Amino acid sequence: MSDEAVLYELQPNGVAVITLNRPQQLNALDEAMARLWRAALDRCAEDAAVRCVVITGAGRGFCAGQDLRALDSGLGAGEILRQWYFPIIRRIRELPKPVIAAVNGIAVGAGLNLALCCDLRLAAEAARFGQVFVGIGVIPDAGGFFYLPRLVGHGTAMELMLSGEIIDAREAGRIGLVNRVFPTDTFIADALSYAEKLAAGPTLAYATVKRGLDMSATTPLEPMLAFEAEQQDQASQTADAKEGIAAFVEKRQPRFTGR
Repeated sequence: MSDEAVLYELQPNGVAVITLNRPQQLNALDEAMARLWRAALDRCAEDAAVRCVVITGAGRGFCAGQDLRALDSGLGAGEILRQWYFPIIRRIRELPKPVIAAVNGIAVGAGLNLALCCDLRLAAEAARFGQVFVGIGVIPDAGGFFYLPRLVGHGTAMELMLSGEIIDAREAGRIGLVNRVFPTDTFIADALSYAEKLAAGPTLAYATVKRGLDMSATTPLEPMLAFEAEQQDQASQTADAKEGIAAFVEKRQPRFTGR
């Protein structure tokens, strides 16, 4: 395996795989990884052949959060967030394609919260999750305050953040932290198969779904209804919509092209 901190591969089915590649550090994030991660996301945004993105980790971990040894970089903790983490979060949310966190192992601290900002989370049975910040006397960051309560509810988010408890994949699925749990032995194949199905779908519609759900977190009903009407006008005129309707009438599988 390459010694690059982040690996990138575009598969023929339109699935781009971004692999965090510091396995000896459980893929803890340092400046080089942050820079390469953002560059890989930029590459996904710019390449029309990319129809779905999977982010996973090499080795036993997805991401163990901040590499604490990197705190001697001369930057304060807040500035590290601003320069390293926030650009990744913003790019994931802006990306007009589904982004899946394929959590193969430990995902704690900021590593967990970076998974939370993805559109979907798939977990191996061996995966473990934790808001472990209180264990070193700091607070959750990397979008955790925004995304965790929206996924699991206020009370459960409070418990996870105050206790710092590590939970397993089944519990994460039960509380809504992850969407699906797959056997560890077949996890990567299962996650890629899941992503391939999304990649075959109507990517223009996906982009609007992402925008609409992000807006709904802070937007009242009437503006959301206006958004739906305006966007449905546009969506119904796309080649994908015409193909989808034709396929329904002809009782066949649609062939979406993202146009």
